[in-house]
Amino acid sequence: MASAHPPIPLQEAFWNRWAVEAIGKGNEEISLRQARVITGWLRELGASDLDILEVGCGAGWFCPQLRPFGQVTGTDLSARQIDGAQQRFPDCRFVAGDFMSLELERERYDVVVTLEVLAHVADQPGFVARIAELLKPGGLLMLATQNRPVLERHNRISPPGAGQIRRWVDAEELRSLLIPRFDVIELKSVTPRANRGPMRLVNSRLLNRPVRALLGDRFEEFKERLGLGWTLMALARKRVG
Repeated sequence: MASAHPPIPLQEAFWNRWAVEAIGKGNEEISLRQARVITGWLRELGASDLDILEVGCGAGWFCPQLRPFGQVTGTDLSARQIDGAQQRFPDCRFVAGDFMSLELERERYDVVVTLEVLAHVADQPGFVARIAELLKPGGLLMLATQNRPVLERHNRISPPGAGQIRRWVDAEELRSLLIPRFDVIELKSVTPRANRGPMRLVNSRLLNRPVRALLGDRFEEFKERLGLGWTLMALARKRVG
């Protein structure tokens, strides 16, 4: 029977191309907000000796921000990106290959971080199970993924490229993926963004300027609480036993 998803070499070729084409495309706000949420969660732990795994680290840009909290290992399907990351960030360890089959030690990691990877894996329940396998009992998953209703209803998104898997989830779907193995501590949306329909006006920087001057960040936080953020972020603890 033919595979329902692109073979791994085709997926790797897509992400190698994406790494080049993504330069300067302007999603920095989304990525930086995800990073602030993750580092905020880590600061709350008050630890600097954690064993941290970042799954789907791409060019490795976030790994140095994780380093103050402990030892960091980054993985990505793209060997090209991993080679560059290891050269730029020698204080972290990097491993290239398919996360689902990489030889990584079971129950080694205190924290697994993964940013916008879930939507691009063929077997989402298996991906979550694999993360749980690598976490210590009581270890933490810190995950960011695209918020399907916001992307589908309020944004124009180019169709998937050759070799790209795209399976966005909504908040309840994400919760359902996590609860077989994790206790969900926090699940929220962040970074409201829209480029079509009425939400484009609601999120307009120009129109929001007087509202922001009056309310500060409270208007953005209100939209996030309504689930209007581009990103879903989950903090979850692996169950013990």
